Amino acid sequence: MTTINDIARIARVSKATVSKVINNYPGVKEETRRHVLNVIKEYNYWPSSVARSLSTNKSFTIGIFEPVRINNFFFREVFEGIESVLGEEGYDILYLTNKLWENSWLKFSFKEKCINRGVDGVIMMGFGRVNLSEFDGLLNSNIPTVFVDLDLVGSNTSYVTSNNVEGAEMAIRYLAGLGHKKIAMIKGPAGFKLANDRFTGYQKTIHELNLEYNPDWVFSGEYSMETGYDAVNKIIKMRNRPTAIFAEDMIAIGAIRALRENGFSVPEDFSVMGFDNIELGLHYGLTTINQDRNGLGEAASRLLLDIINKKSFSPVILPVELIERDTCRSI
Repeated sequence: MTTINDIARIARVSKATVSKVINNYPGVKEETRRHVLNVIKEYNYWPSSVARSLSTNKSFTIGIFEPVRINNFFFREVFEGIESVLGEEGYDILYLTNKLWENSWLKFSFKEKCINRGVDGVIMMGFGRVNLSEFDGLLNSNIPTVFVDLDLVGSNTSYVTSNNVEGAEMAIRYLAGLGHKKIAMIKGPAGFKLANDRFTGYQKTIHELNLEYNPDWVFSGEYSMETGYDAVNKIIKMRNRPTAIFAEDMIAIGAIRALRENGFSVPEDFSVMGFDNIELGLHYGLTTINQDRNGLGEAASRLLLDIINKKSFSPVILPVELIERDTCRSI
């Protein structure tokens, strides 16, 4: 088995130089760095994670907390972005369960789980503004933390999100441009930043364009097809119906299913506009607002690395774009 001493001997450099190259430390000439890396590759050398941790005081492990299913349509693409960036930097990813528990002698919170597992930092995905005190331990600790879609900041904490207000404005302007004056919105839970931001964009644009606003056309629920399905079953019973529905993709797909099951056609009877551009929406021809899910993961990872490496950092807001397909029509 090849050791760091073997690599140093073959490359004709010191063991300290090999260690600096492995850990990407400065003070090594570029020509020497390339030579050592070529030897490492040729001899398939993989440094001991224990030895690497001892020399750098890092575990090279990043924790991820996610309160929804790990194979969620949206977040699995965020994971791909996280893996692409952190993997290149030599980090492994540890999925941490969201279950916080305590008994008479032991307590595990987000902070305690991070300390117990020895992670260098943590990415928090899919959390809302409910029970924010649960995050106090993290915010007041020195654990580098990045939230996705939750705007919490601290001395070692920041966040990434998409421009949800602008995306909602874009959606409503598009529908209004098609002639729709009565637009319903089925939004996510009130405690979630992205749901609140999209509702803000919806209300703002309805007002600016002087469109009809009816509170009966606004629904709230979980990010699920059931939410859209249930809302549509209420909409079709109304005397004064909206002509278009705006919702997150999973909700929008549930809305389309309910409309079709009740004998309505999309987009002939109702136009439906989504938000997220998840893969499943392609099968429904869903017109939607695209979020760069992979980009969210990449941005979260780079932001976390900046915090870990004590570089300057600030929140990241990614742009969105409209994807036109088949579920909206001009009236």
